[in-house]
Amino acid sequence: MSGDDATLAVIGALEALGTPYMVVGSFSSNLYGVPRSTQDADFVLQFGPQTIFQLADLLGPPFRFDPQMSFETVTFTMRHVLELPDIPFKVELFHLGDDPYDQERFHRRCRKKMLGREVSVATAEDVIVTKLRWAVQGRRMKDREDARDVIAVQGDAIDWDYVNSWCDRHGSRAVLDEIRASIPPLL
Repeated sequence: MSGDDATLAVIGALEALGTPYMVVGSFSSNLYGVPRSTQDADFVLQFGPQTIFQLADLLGPPFRFDPQMSFETVTFTMRHVLELPDIPFKVELFHLGDDPYDQERFHRRCRKKMLGREVSVATAEDVIVTKLRWAVQGRRMKDREDARDVIAVQGDAIDWDYVNSWCDRHGSRAVLDEIRASIPPLL
């Protein structure tokens, strides 16, 4: 099983369970920006009381669920990790938080073709905002580069008022402005 296969299996299981979800992280930035390799797939889920157990039952082997839930310190949400022991790939399932931005980006998610099927994914704007939030608060250069790639590829298709507003609130506006200024205009 490849990382793409694992991601598709999780999407299929979530849709079979009727669990609202959104693909985020590098799979979403690859969709809107410049594709790069990744060792994980990230999802935001609207968890019900039995979601994790139902998902574990439906997926079964080769997925291995880490029994410990962890706390993510940039967005202050909980997450579950699924590992695939035979390949260097994991799936991170983040709980939809109460944070106003988390709620807004989940509400704005859209259906796009990814890995050969229609999936629920974050919008390009929300990929930029989230990647910059992680770049600033988590000090992750990879997220800054992903945001830059999405901005460079999507350009004027972006709702800049929306992005500017959330970057102002998250304290990442200076980084956004710096990235935008570094991208040469298309001729």
